[in-house]
Amino acid sequence: MSFVTLVRHGQANSSARDEGSYDQLSSLGWQQAEWLGGYFRQAGERFARVYCGTLRRHVETAQAIAPDCDMETVQDARLNEMAYFDLATALETQHGLAMPQDREGFIAHLPVLLTHWKEDKIENPPERFSDFEARVGDAIAEIAAGEGRALVVTSGGLIGMAMRIVMRLDVPAMAHACLAIENSSLHRIQTLPTGLALTQFNALPHLDTPERQHARSHL
Repeated sequence: MSFVTLVRHGQANSSARDEGSYDQLSSLGWQQAEWLGGYFRQAGERFARVYCGTLRRHVETAQAIAPDCDMETVQDARLNEMAYFDLATALETQHGLAMPQDREGFIAHLPVLLTHWKEDKIENPPERFSDFEARVGDAIAEIAAGEGRALVVTSGGLIGMAMRIVMRLDVPAMAHACLAIENSSLHRIQTLPTGLALTQFNALPHLDTPERQHARSHL
């Protein structure tokens, strides 16, 4: 059966407050990805195709997973994350809504940011919401139409947008889903006669043991 497995990158630099500083795996992020690769090999999981975004944390996660695949990993900029820090900075400058400093603040901030972005209330964004939605939709549809199982290493916001497209979510529901997505988690999309369907969400089989519970992370 052919399907697309989306993987969120391992933990990045969670103390960062800008795009460049965030874009690298922490030591925990490397470990999460290596454990995921070990799980795939133990389960006999073999992929016909592997894709990742062009961001450093995507490439590093794919390298650490080292999936069983005869093809070289395809780097595709359409799989890159939305520029959250740039958008948050613009939101603060233009609307006085401060960038969050902790997870609790981020939970309240994300739906507000996404709503302002979708409604074109952020001037001169790095990318329009509609353009982000279009490139994600194009990339997922193209990969899903290919032959054999595909692995896609990307980011939480992109996975949330893929869910919005597949499940027809509104922006608050999309934001709610994004907030649950953990580092190195698995999400599966399958092609049905009626279209694409989400068949797995936020799975962490490689961390689902007592001795690895400490390794779960969101930021």
